[in-house]
Amino acid sequence: MYIGKTLFAQLMDFLPWKTFHRIVARHDGDRSVKSMTCADHFRVMAFAQLTYRESLRDIEVCLSAQSAKLYHMGFRHQIKRSTLADANEARDWHIYAEFAQRLIAQARNLYAGDSFGVELENTTYALDSTTIDLCLSLFPWALFRTTKSAVKMHTLLDLRGNIPTFIHISDGKLGDVNVLDILVLEAGAIYVMDRGYLDFARLYLMHQAQAFFVTRTKSNTRFRRIYSAPVDRSTGIICDQTIELTGTLSHKDYPEYLRRIRFKDPETGKTLVFLANNFTFPAATICALYKRRWQVELFFKWIKQHLRIKKFYGNSENAVKSQIWIAMSVYVLIAIVKKRLNLEASLYTLLQILSLTLFEKMPLQQAFPGGDYKIPEGIPCNQLNLFAF
Repeated sequence: MYIGKTLFAQLMDFLPWKTFHRIVARHDGDRSVKSMTCADHFRVMAFAQLTYRESLRDIEVCLSAQSAKLYHMGFRHQIKRSTLADANEARDWHIYAEFAQRLIAQARNLYAGDSFGVELENTTYALDSTTIDLCLSLFPWALFRTTKSAVKMHTLLDLRGNIPTFIHISDGKLGDVNVLDILVLEAGAIYVMDRGYLDFARLYLMHQAQAFFVTRTKSNTRFRRIYSAPVDRSTGIICDQTIELTGTLSHKDYPEYLRRIRFKDPETGKTLVFLANNFTFPAATICALYKRRWQVELFFKWIKQHLRIKKFYGNSENAVKSQIWIAMSVYVLIAIVKKRLNLEASLYTLLQILSLTLFEKMPLQQAFPGGDYKIPEGIPCNQLNLFAF
């Protein structure tokens, strides 16, 4: 309930803090902590994400300028950059990773009924990765090449709501296809991937787990045609074939039939060849599924532009992973707020508004455009009457 709370405090109220404290207790995260607990650290880092702070000094100056409101925002102490730097090094990033997964579970339940452009009951995921370049001298632990460092964020995106359900942060040298070894597969789900994940042994394991995949094939893939289904070429589908791999290694790795669809995109004129292990979906549905894979590319572009994951507040592995996981928590939190308050504004609009209004005291719904929120009658207000009648 709104009773003179800042927007930041109202936003933090959407978080399951009891769950957070249980996670902290399980990891013994607040042991020997005097001034900045894991909860305080999360709030400060979330504030930095929401307001686009560039550095520890930037965070300190911004919060000290509003020192009279810190208590009402949930901060019990003045925020010093040295204390925050120590917290970045010492607070276990696994705490924030586990908490983010709890938020992701909430968000997926809220968006489970949404459509993603393809009428299917199956849960559909897009799998891809993005590389975040780092300075070699500052981040030597994330060696990528001889002259640079990098971390890679491997992400499995639920296309209903564009919620990241699996995130693995590695150094830049880990190949994309290796993530399939640690991915927990879901029977009946559809995994859409690009050619970087074309490994027939791993794809066959996915097939044996009763999961479906859609990917693109490479030009040197050897096969023989078993059957060709009739197609409507006016839709851009050139052929829909059942094939058997004939390469010595590929046939050993994937001994069963595959589905091969050749498609010419009418918009770009580009010809694409897809491989799938599902023989019941229409060919047009397979093509539409791969087109929706672009959502994970847009997700990476969005978070790099609107969250702070390209500039880091610490140089250690723990600081980098903590910042990325808290950034993901903020992204999912805004998605949860948008759904629970039935807001029509985009996530970009919500973040832009919140970046300027976190210190304001007004009902959260009233801060966004198009809202006609009114304070219900009977709710106490802190405003006193100037004159007594």
